[in-house]
Amino acid sequence: MKSYILAYDIGTTGVKTCLFEVDDRIRLLKYASRSYPLYILDGGGAEQDVEDWWRGMAESTREIFAGMNGSDSSDSEMSGSGTESGPHITPDMISGISFCSQMQGLVLVDRDGNALRRPMSYMDQRARKEIRKGIANGIQIAGANITKLIPSLKITGAVAGSVKDPVWKYKWVEANEPQVFEKVYKWLDVKDYLILRCTGSFTMTEDSAFATFLYDIRPETRGWSDEMCEILGVRREHLPDIIRSTDMAGRLTAKAASDLGLAEGIPVYGGGGDSSLIGVGAGAVSVGDTHIYSGTSGWVITVTDKQMVDVTAMIASIIGAEREKYNYFAEMETAGKCLEWVRDHLALDEIGVYIRKENVSSDYEERSTSLYSYMTDVIKDVPPGSGGVIFTPWLHGNRCPFEDPDAKGMFFGIGLDTGKTEMIHAVLEGVFYHLRWMLECQDRRLKTSKKIRFVGGGALSPVSCQMLADITGRVIETVESPQNVGSVGACAVTAVGLGLIPDLDCVKDFIPVADVYTPDKDKHAAYKKYYRTFKRLYTANKALFKSLAEGSSEDQRVIIQVPEKLLSRRSK
Repeated sequence: MKSYILAYDIGTTGVKTCLFEVDDRIRLLKYASRSYPLYILDGGGAEQDVEDWWRGMAESTREIFAGMNGSDSSDSEMSGSGTESGPHITPDMISGISFCSQMQGLVLVDRDGNALRRPMSYMDQRARKEIRKGIANGIQIAGANITKLIPSLKITGAVAGSVKDPVWKYKWVEANEPQVFEKVYKWLDVKDYLILRCTGSFTMTEDSAFATFLYDIRPETRGWSDEMCEILGVRREHLPDIIRSTDMAGRLTAKAASDLGLAEGIPVYGGGGDSSLIGVGAGAVSVGDTHIYSGTSGWVITVTDKQMVDVTAMIASIIGAEREKYNYFAEMETAGKCLEWVRDHLALDEIGVYIRKENVSSDYEERSTSLYSYMTDVIKDVPPGSGGVIFTPWLHGNRCPFEDPDAKGMFFGIGLDTGKTEMIHAVLEGVFYHLRWMLECQDRRLKTSKKIRFVGGGALSPVSCQMLADITGRVIETVESPQNVGSVGACAVTAVGLGLIPDLDCVKDFIPVADVYTPDKDKHAAYKKYYRTFKRLYTANKALFKSLAEGSSEDQRVIIQVPEKLLSRRSK
């Protein structure tokens, strides 16, 4: 019997609402999206508005069902919706609702569930004084207070070492907005606030709880850690109940149903953060499965049943959607964002003049899925190495395999014969060189899979998929709608909660492979020289990056490099 699930993908720039059909597989029937602002403030502030999120959800939800009723879809296409031909679905036919969202936001609410201030985005960097006061004092190991670092690693498997971590945002509000702080009832993440708005329940899923670095991961004491709350100065009563991704958080209230245009009483499930659910949506759910994501950011994740930390490469196991499994997580700050930079600064305004000296007609735009598809089609015949040009994709610093907020992007090896096609090709290669670097770092601690699922907007282009296969030397698999896999993951955990799928291990049976890309041996061999040079560019320029940044701003992260012997037991 077919069932229908609604999943909300809450991103930094907009919400995408997806309607799925679940029977022997998960099918995306229709989606609609709405954009909303990110408010950038002086001093590194980055905030969003809960009403923008809610309004985007309401408008996109109503659009989906208006389309199902056979209304004109022209407006829908302008707002970014898509559909497959399918049955006529009404709101009362929805079996469950869930979320995939950005993580490490800070939403502070009162007892009535009202947001006390605009949520602080994971991008917010104002808490510089708070992180230094909180962790960079006393006897230190590489900038971190040893009396706080060691218990944090023991209890949570990680440490709040970035100014972007939500605990420092929490402390910033306490220090700078005491009149707001005194009214706080609960601290929630982004999706958990929206679940509250839907159900009236104050909850947080395990993956979001882990990302606060207040969550005890040890099986015998799993849950909020009173010790970590005391160490970091967090009021334990501010933390909500913890649920699993597949747990029902509550049912849709009459008020929420009215706002969204849905039926009252629909079960709402925990869902998860993007880094937790994208792998689920990719079908990479078994121990040893590896997936690569290229969206705004990028990462390599391999599923493991062990808690591991590689402090030399800044890789750690994080809690995912399934208990007793971890995502061995290596992240780069900018992946698809580099292609967005290319679009805005190398291609968009002058694409007809500098790439093929021809206009991109409106007819072509209609046939093309995106400008990215056009760009990658244009560069498909550029040979490996882009004529000796190498791009470093560190447009917003870097996290793995080195943490350095001062690292920058650059083109290395430009000559008189270098054109924009070579430069665009080099940008794509640079992103994939870095992904290969992180993949090889993971191979030092565990065995990554020979076949890798590639998802995110970067997986939409066959040119990109083949290039990733050629650079990594791995077989690359893609799935349908790779740009929507976060929502697919939210649908999957809801389907498990509803009993439509037996468990998360079975999810891959419901997400078939769409295309397979096998590496070209000659191109893989040709890439070796350029890849070796790429890896040397950071070390060769590290001091120069730092010199450029000196005096421009206060350091925004505490760089933590813990001696291996402190973690040897946890890494086995």
